[in-house]
Amino acid sequence: MSKNYVQHIRETRKDNFGHEVIEQIATGTGPCRVSLKPFEKNVDRRLLFTHTPFEVDNAYNQPGPVFINADDVEEYSDIYRFPPEIKANKKSFPLTLIGYNDQQMMTLSKMVGDADVDQMITEIFDTNPNVAYLHARNSQACCFICKIERI
Repeated sequence: MSKNYVQHIRETRKDNFGHEVIEQIATGTGPCRVSLKPFEKNVDRRLLFTHTPFEVDNAYNQPGPVFINADDVEEYSDIYRFPPEIKANKKSFPLTLIGYNDQQMMTLSKMVGDADVDQMITEIFDTNPNVAYLHARNSQACCFICKIERI
């Protein structure tokens, strides 16, 4: 998520659905959806709110809970590499990759498991020309982590 997008949420304390934002001390590792870095449990302050990663409202809209740091943090910038701290911790961050076409319709879903997520992303894009982009989601909580676009 961009700093501009979350700045409005931090200032108004309301998400795009009109829900009140909840501030709490991190009880889990997250990750923060701006920095894509894990939270430090019992230390970091985080904000919980409802988010949808889609631009168009449809059946696959999938709004759900996400966390960001309560304090301003740098956006994840290494956009050609899957966040290494998420990739390295398969126990805390079990991943599913979900593919969508240009019309924002789901075309595939694959659990990453023990596979290398970077290799899986490349394979999906190489073998599925109808996949315009992917969403990485937590396989257990189903919450949105990040969007992955073709390069």
